[in-house]
Amino acid sequence: MDLTLLSSLNRDRATRRASILVTDMATGGQRLVRREDDYASDPLAHEFEKRFRSGKSGAVQSESGDVFMTVSVPAPRLVIIGAVHISQALVPMAKIAGLDVTVIDPRTAFATEDRFPGSTLKAEWPEDVLKETPLDAYTAVAAVTHDPKIDDFPLIEALKTGCFYIGALGSRKTHGKRLERFREAGVDPSCFDQIDAPIGLDIGAASPEEIAVAVLGSVITALRKAPETPA
Repeated sequence: MDLTLLSSLNRDRATRRASILVTDMATGGQRLVRREDDYASDPLAHEFEKRFRSGKSGAVQSESGDVFMTVSVPAPRLVIIGAVHISQALVPMAKIAGLDVTVIDPRTAFATEDRFPGSTLKAEWPEDVLKETPLDAYTAVAAVTHDPKIDDFPLIEALKTGCFYIGALGSRKTHGKRLERFREAGVDPSCFDQIDAPIGLDIGAASPEEIAVAVLGSVITALRKAPETPA
């Protein structure tokens, strides 16, 4: 492998940037494609998008010959805003699904080791935590406190960063008020549809445990499936 490409690939891994090393199996020629690149006109664009979602490496047949795609994507993360009952159910489920989970809640009465044993728990304000560990495109954010003082900042940051999933607890009326606050804060209304609110799949969930299942279902769907395009 070209040492320059290897260095670039290692930097991408260290900084949680998704990339694909494309190797021409006939000539041995290589190139690096990053998720943020404009590859829409590339003959392999559809395959790139599919591989960035699946994270799987493999051989691909193309019009110009066979290539091998070595896919490097960050481990998907779930940042839960709110150490509430839903979060207590969601954390172990999300870990089983392979997500790296962090719970953030400045309310120390909720964010306790007893309630979240063995979890990455931050009893701090989201503003402070996200300075140290920024959001990125392979992070999902689920805001479940019902408190705008806690939820709003990470939701806005998630929109700015392009998180693959952004969900917020609350009724449609509550969400409407949330969007009014976001408009006043200068958030572009064109991105509001990226917020899944009310949060989670529409499965009629009632208990905290059922809502957690609905949320995890939405997160996995957003991670693995391409968005549906209008007919």
